[in-house]
Amino acid sequence: MSDFVGHECGIAAVRLLKPFEYYVEKYGSPAFAINRLYLLMEKQHNRGQDGAGAAVVKIDVEPGQPFIFRSRSADKDPISQVHNNMLSSLAESLAEMPPNVNPAVWTKQNAKFAGELLLGHLRYGTRGRGGIDFCHPFFRPSNWRSRNLVLAGNFNLTNNDELFQALVELGQHPIDETDTVMVLEKIGHFLDEENDSLFRELRKEGLDRALISEKIGEQLDLINVLKRAVKNFDGGYTMAGIIGNGDLFVIRDGCGIRPGFFYHDEEFVVVASERPAIQTAFNVPFDTVQEIKPGHALIVRKNGQILHERISEPQEIRQCSFERIYFSRGTDRDIYGERKQLGRQLTEPILKAIDYDLSNTVFSYIPNTADAAFYGLMEGAKAYVAERAKYHILHERNLTAERITELVNYQPRMEKIMTKDAKLRTFITADADRRDLVSLVYDTTYGIVKKTDTLVILDDSIVRGTTLRESILRILDRLHPKKIIIVSSAPQIRYPDCYGIDMSKLKDFVAFQAVIALTKERGLEALLKQIYDACKASLNLPRDQVKNEVKALYDPFKLHEIENKIAQILRPADLHAEFQVIYQSIEGLHAACPNHTGDWYFTGNYPTFGGNRVANRSFINFMENNDARAY
Repeated sequence: MSDFVGHECGIAAVRLLKPFEYYVEKYGSPAFAINRLYLLMEKQHNRGQDGAGAAVVKIDVEPGQPFIFRSRSADKDPISQVHNNMLSSLAESLAEMPPNVNPAVWTKQNAKFAGELLLGHLRYGTRGRGGIDFCHPFFRPSNWRSRNLVLAGNFNLTNNDELFQALVELGQHPIDETDTVMVLEKIGHFLDEENDSLFRELRKEGLDRALISEKIGEQLDLINVLKRAVKNFDGGYTMAGIIGNGDLFVIRDGCGIRPGFFYHDEEFVVVASERPAIQTAFNVPFDTVQEIKPGHALIVRKNGQILHERISEPQEIRQCSFERIYFSRGTDRDIYGERKQLGRQLTEPILKAIDYDLSNTVFSYIPNTADAAFYGLMEGAKAYVAERAKYHILHERNLTAERITELVNYQPRMEKIMTKDAKLRTFITADADRRDLVSLVYDTTYGIVKKTDTLVILDDSIVRGTTLRESILRILDRLHPKKIIIVSSAPQIRYPDCYGIDMSKLKDFVAFQAVIALTKERGLEALLKQIYDACKASLNLPRDQVKNEVKALYDPFKLHEIENKIAQILRPADLHAEFQVIYQSIEGLHAACPNHTGDWYFTGNYPTFGGNRVANRSFINFMENNDARAY
């Protein structure tokens, strides 16, 4: 994606199923689990660089000894900072170890972060607030072991206002309306109620309080707690939590919007937002890593029992397709194949756009994340060339050896046209000079493009198009091609996301800008007022009766009409080459990613009612020239 778009966070968790001493003796280091958690986090650093955090819970610690430890950082390279903080604390404790003691036992009893339950998080903040106070995991402390709650997640909820009011009605006094606070307090409330209920039952049996506390930890019904807590959640989420008694849970929204995976054997249970992170950190095969089912909770009890049970009502599965196109790492086998297929789906539209003139066409891509789709596109182009060669061999008369060699050896022209120099920084530059400096961030390969050539440049998604307009197109134009075609392997982004990807304002999307321009050009301004009135009226409707009124804006226009208008908007005034934009079709997206049908940012078909409300609010904000978020 040539424009930066931030996105959802990442989670990682490790549960040691055997005593801590076992891992020290087998793997030769008391930092074994800490290092594996670090690997899980580092292999997901693409999911957030605003901050990172980790928490560790020790199981079966004697009363009076701390058993929950946390490290967070919002500094540069926060994952390494968190890792180093944990290692430093461990080293300090080991330096104080007396002679003639068992190092493994000493470490478990005395060293911070030497525990069996580890939870990590990578943060990308979609609401503009940063700093260590906003870094997960969050902690809800208590003197009762089984009331302590540590929580980290990859989520956005659309109905924070409703959840806030529900907490107030429960008698709480929330200090913030962010979804993180809402989730922490909602789960915490029902965790408290579960503890209270068990206490009353066990008290009737005549048990003393110390034994009751132990029994509560053994009998805690987390499935019941989580069912009650998530009942009114509207949004996309994968959340992980640790209870002070030693239980671990991971929950996933009923539509499967946000991803989550786990692996377990006799030694570990491992959780991450992305499958390849688990495969790499624990060196396990692809098919041993399971997906956490939508609407389910994965629970690992203190005694090592593993549960995977439903906690919310079944819903239509609408897993996020943007995960597949862009955000997840392409080292996942399935994701890599789907991205290649996205590129291959574009072969025929591109061939038509260049009038099948491959001899005068150069194929390339930007940024590097578009490489898999580019490989798929080139496979499609090569398949076309092979079919063309076969046709000529079968139908041409008097074929010579030279002609056969020419047909068989012909290949489409693909080159690395642009590379990005990450060392150059422009963010502190005055606006007047920034455009020129941005153009210097990219190195261009000169001397391989002819004046008769068409440059076909594949991008994995075009959201705002700002970088294309302000720098990339001008850079490509210096090569003096006849024509430039920018191709997006994703469809047009027309609607806001509200489930974790930072795309909340309609006015930012070049596809929305294009359709607004077309609406005004054709004298359809009344449609804007009609949609605005419908959106305003929807604010007073119950959430489950709200429709996405913004969809009506796109109905009068065909795909190619919007593409042409986008090209006009993105075209710099001083561009010499012809210019065209081609987008992936919705049909092509679903053909390439059949199991990830979440496409609301392209189609407006939101998986939850809250999404419709966000789309309508976003249009209201546009019409009222309000720059606020819609959720």
